[in-house]
Amino acid sequence: MDRAELTTAVPATPAVPMNRIWRTIRGYILWSYERGTLQYDVMVTLILLFVFFSPFWINFNDKPIERTPHPTEVAIQPDGQGGFVYQIAASAVHGKSDGAVRGELQRIIEPISGEVTITNVEPVRDRAGHVLMYRVWITRE
Repeated sequence: MDRAELTTAVPATPAVPMNRIWRTIRGYILWSYERGTLQYDVMVTLILLFVFFSPFWINFNDKPIERTPHPTEVAIQPDGQGGFVYQIAASAVHGKSDGAVRGELQRIIEPISGEVTITNVEPVRDRAGHVLMYRVWITRE
C-alpha cells in the first residue's frame, strides 16, 4: 500500500489582506478620511441614502399630534373685501338678546384678533329654525 502524506500547507492567501480591510472599516467608523476622497464621498452618500430612504422602511411613529379645536369652534374666512368673516358655533354663545349675543361674540373674537368692532351678525339656522352658528363681520379698531 502506498503511504499517505499529511500536508499542513495553507491554501492560497486572499488577494486583500484582512489587516487592510479592518483598517478601512476602522477609518469609516472613526470618520478619519479627508473631504474630497472617495471614502469620504461613500460615507456621505450612505448617510444621505439613510436619511432620505429610511422613512419608507422604518416606522418612526412620528405622526403629528391630533389637535382638538378650540371649545368656541371659531372659523375665520376672508370676506373678499379685505376683511374677515368669523363663524362661531351657537353652542359657544348663551345670550338671548341681541346685545348679549354681540357681547359674547366680541368676547370670543377679541382674544383672536385684538380690539374689534362688530359690524354685522348673521345667525345661520337649520330648517327647524334653530341657530347653528353665527357669521360675524368685524372691523379692526
